[in-house]
Parts: sequence; structure tokens; C-alpha cells
Amino acid sequence: MRIPIFTDEVETKGGWHGTQLAKAFAVRGVEAVFVSLRDCVIDLSQDLAKNSQLPIQIPHFNALPKTVFVRGIAGGTLQQITTRLNILHMLRMKGTVVYNDGKAIERTVDKAMTSFLLHQASIKTPQTWVCESRKVAHEIIAHKTVNTSKQLIIKPLFGSQGQGVRLVSQPYPLPMDKYVDGVFYLQTLIKASHDYRVFVINNKAIAAIRRSGEGWLHNVALGAECEAIDDADILNLAEQAAKALDIAYCGVDIICDADGALYVLEVNSIPAWRGLQSVTQINIAQALVDDCLSHLN
Repeated sequence: MRIPIFTDEVETKGGWHGTQLAKAFAVRGVEAVFVSLRDCVIDLSQDLAKNSQLPIQIPHFNALPKTVFVRGIAGGTLQQITTRLNILHMLRMKGTVVYNDGKAIERTVDKAMTSFLLHQASIKTPQTWVCESRKVAHEIIAHKTVNTSKQLIIKPLFGSQGQGVRLVSQPYPLPMDKYVDGVFYLQTLIKASHDYRVFVINNKAIAAIRRSGEGWLHNVALGAECEAIDDADILNLAEQAAKALDIAYCGVDIICDADGALYVLEVNSIPAWRGLQSVTQINIAQALVDDCLSHLN
């Protein structure tokens, strides 16, 4: 069996993560082929009832695969991103197992929707505001920083690895750059010397790390140090978050405040695990591949 791994790193065969996944698929007798969603074609020119033409054409595949693994979606315009997600939706509608599926990716790549779904499930998250009005954003900041002495951070609505995450500082105005892109996503800052990343597969937390950075951001991509942990409360909270997002696998970011309360910061549908793999004996790529293939049975 051959399957595509959708990635935005085709030239490097999916990078480190893609290489790990390809090896794990090979162990199960499956050949992985690296493909970019931007190279796929939606072809609805034929009468599908009378013609064998594929409605979704994937490079290197003459038939729709039984499953696809989504490792990366290249950035682009709203129209480009919509088209790439539509391909995932269409593949699922045609019977292909999409791992993670398009709906799960949409729910998690949009931090506002993630925050809303966690809030709906009564899972603690930092206080959050999302608006397009700079005036309203300034009013929120003034109220929180002056009346409650809390610090706020601003995040890109779409983003990862800590890029574009900044403390909101005086003086005004707030920035309007590529990270903001016309939408202000504000959260209260929870100060801590570390946070946690929990890897969840099929609603089961399989491994977790404590991440300690030099500042208030603790992303591995920004140089944070990793240490394996096994804390039942943290693992259970991560599993609750995965269920709330209805997602096959994810990386859940959790932080503990000064009073010992746990908060979910983010849920990542295309999570990195290189730092986590460096401190755990569990073969994360193999666990992912085995769960992906289990949906074929």
C-alpha cells in the first residue's frame, strides 16, 4: 500500500518529522510519498458516474488512497488555504481516511475557535478576547492593565512555535503587521517558569514534557529545555482538551499559575514532537502511524 504524506516540506521529504513517519509506515509495509496539497487538482470536468476520472488528483497516485497523513499545509492566501482544506474535506467524503481531518485542523489552527470550544467544555483557558477594532482592543487593554494590573499578550490567530507572540506594552498603538493581520487576539499572561506539552493520540495522553525557556515563552523551537513528566492531572486535562476538539491526535499546551491551577493554552493539530521524542522511550511516529492505519480496519 502507498499513501501520501501531505507536507509543506516536499523538497526535504517532510524534514525530520516526515522521515520518522516514513520509517514508521515502512515498518508496517506501507510506502509513504511526500506530496504538497498545492500540487493537487480538483477535477470535476467529467461525469463521474460514467468516467473513471478522479475528482481529486494527487501527484504520483492513479487512484484515491485509502488514507492520507497530514503533516503540513503550506501558508497562502485565504483562497489557497480554503482550497487545500477543501481537498481534505473532499477526500474524506470520497471515503479516504484523512489524519488529522480537515475539520479538526480548521478548529485548531484558528486559536479563537480553539479557545471557544475549550470554554464551551468548561476547560480552563486564559481570559481571551478577539476583535478587529483597534479601539476596542485598546479599551480591553486599558481595563485589564490599569484596573486589574494583569499583563496581556497578543498572538497571531494563525501561527505556531511562538512566532509573533508578544507582550502588550505601552505606549499605544497596537501593532498592525503580518502577525496581527487585522485581528487582535488577546489573552491574559499566566507567568510561569515552564509549561507543558502533552501528546495525545486517540484521546490518550502517551507522553508529556515540561518545557523551560529563558523568558515567558517556552517553545522548543525557541530553545526551551525539555524534561519528561508523568502528572495525572496534566495528562487528564490534555485528554479532556482533545475530546473537546474532537481530534484524532494533537499536542496540548498547558500551564500552571501561581495558585496551582492548570490552564490549556493551545491545541495543535499538526504538532511537532522532536523535543518530546528526545526524552521519551515511546516511538511517537510509530504510535501515530499505527493509530492512523487502525482506522482502515
